Amino acid sequence: MNKTIFEQIADREIPANIVYEDETVLAFMDAFPLSKGHTLVIPKRPIENIYDLDEETGAQVMSAVTKVSKALRAAFNPKGLNVVQNNGSYASQSVFHLHFHIIPRYDDEYDGFNYKWDPVSEPGSDDERRELEGRIKSELESLDE
Repeated sequence: MNKTIFEQIADREIPANIVYEDETVLAFMDAFPLSKGHTLVIPKRPIENIYDLDEETGAQVMSAVTKVSKALRAAFNPKGLNVVQNNGSYASQSVFHLHFHIIPRYDDEYDGFNYKWDPVSEPGSDDERRELEGRIKSELESLDE
């Protein structure tokens, strides 16, 4: 069976801007962000969707979602954020490894009716992505103090 891209990231076979990691969970910046700071949170172990998620792993994943959300708020001061999780291709799941999108939302993205759901045209240079990664990690470290 082929590994998903998220398993490859968790196994360090392909690079990613990792902002949080513990024994169960990994959080990294989305390669095709919808906004500044868009981050994904996954269980390290391959779990296809929420239907296959056990309570213990679910609690650990949600704890990480909460921590990363607070760090994103502190780092970038968005007006709000979306936490999105899709299950199955009919619900727009494109990577069949459970993942939560944390998408900060800013004033300039609001059109009066809705927020944009298209990736930003350029995800940023490696240096820009490392700078954002550093800001998120710094805020996560301050949460642990």
